[in-house]
Amino acid sequence: MHELGIMTGVIEAAEKAARDSGATRLLKVNLSIGEMTEAIEDALVFAWEALTEDDPYAKGAELAINMIRPKSRCLECGAVFEHDRFHMFCPECDGFATELLCGRELQIDSIEVDLPDDEEGDSHED
Repeated sequence: MHELGIMTGVIEAAEKAARDSGATRLLKVNLSIGEMTEAIEDALVFAWEALTEDDPYAKGAELAINMIRPKSRCLECGAVFEHDRFHMFCPECDGFATELLCGRELQIDSIEVDLPDDEEGDSHED
């Protein structure tokens, strides 16, 4: 299950950014991941929950995942189209020579943290 490895890296990066900003706690991570990474959303959530369960800095932190559909350009006719992981033939000319434009992303879009000088308990976004 490569989702565990992905989420380990996400948590490490988010916690480092949060600590570097002086935060006392990680509250939320917004993540974008392309479907072509073959990561399964439910497995990502499961890994997140397992990894944050005993982590006092991230326990209870929310994970929001934006799954990005693959989009390609046909190298024969130039058409741009969305597709799934398995059907990448051009819908215009039925060409098979395509260039993947998006769908392999893996990025942390933003994190929300608790800051020590925040007297009202509101979260801040980095």
